[in-house]
Amino acid sequence: ALEPLSVSLAIGVASVLTTYLSYPRFYCSYVECCPSAGHRFNATALKVQLDTKLFGQHLAKDVVLKAVMGFSNNPSPKKPLTLSLHGWAGTGKNFLSQILAEHVHPAGLRSKFVHLFLATLHFPHHDQLKLYKEQLQNWIRGNVSACPYSVFIFDEMDKMHPGLIDAIKPFLDYYEHIDRVSYRKAIFIFLSNAGGDLINKAALDFWTSGKRREEIQLKDLEPMLSVGVFNNKNSGLWHSSLIDRNLIDYFVPFLPLEHKHVKMCVRAEMTARGHAVDEKVVQAVADEMTFFPKEQKIYSDKGCKTVQAKLDIHEDV
Repeated sequence: ALEPLSVSLAIGVASVLTTYLSYPRFYCSYVECCPSAGHRFNATALKVQLDTKLFGQHLAKDVVLKAVMGFSNNPSPKKPLTLSLHGWAGTGKNFLSQILAEHVHPAGLRSKFVHLFLATLHFPHHDQLKLYKEQLQNWIRGNVSACPYSVFIFDEMDKMHPGLIDAIKPFLDYYEHIDRVSYRKAIFIFLSNAGGDLINKAALDFWTSGKRREEIQLKDLEPMLSVGVFNNKNSGLWHSSLIDRNLIDYFVPFLPLEHKHVKMCVRAEMTARGHAVDEKVVQAVADEMTFFPKEQKIYSDKGCKTVQAKLDIHEDV
């Protein structure tokens, strides 16, 4: 038989241990938890990352930083934050969305509260559009119910079946609750190559007129970009109610990258690999990239997308 003192001691230890393990700070140091109410971005850390890792995108950095800080500091936003990032491949759209996700949930794309959708992977068949809409709504509803600060990233929007993205319209609208669930703390990010030609032309026009790319402002591109994407059948937002109802907060343009920006990407990649920066290698990699227009050769036609692969060739140098 157990002594009364032993039983009491065991119960006491178990009680203390249960209380300790259930303490949120302890529990969340081992298991990923949804941020608590009143969660705020670290503006300084986000700005530092954008300044040191995202090259040639003064507009995107400024717009996104102000947008997420304003959203984070608002205790009662009227709708989720919705950003649509546009530009050619390799200009930094994916990179920025990953940085942003990491500032909401430190695990970034590995977080159970960050959800990445690829149009060609998750929604490949046009004849299953109705099923995809139902699945998408159920996924968003379930995950926001579990964590109001969920982040949803839709990549390859230009390959999205027309009309599919409109399935999420109720979640982006100005509703306080839908079936007792609030979506106002969530973040939705769309990534698309659509509109890249319009952005490139505007950047080239600035260059031709002798203006610095840093003089390009959001007002110079956003109206044209939203209309262009709305009327583009290959944008994923063709005649979308998200645009028609003004539910996308910002259309964020990513400018084409110049020679100097490609070199910045090469240096950053060398540093990330633990290599000393060798300017001869930097120049060699940049020289292997292709640029447009054909005569002036100002902008990289692949941005920094192939920098890693091209640097592999020079790793033995």
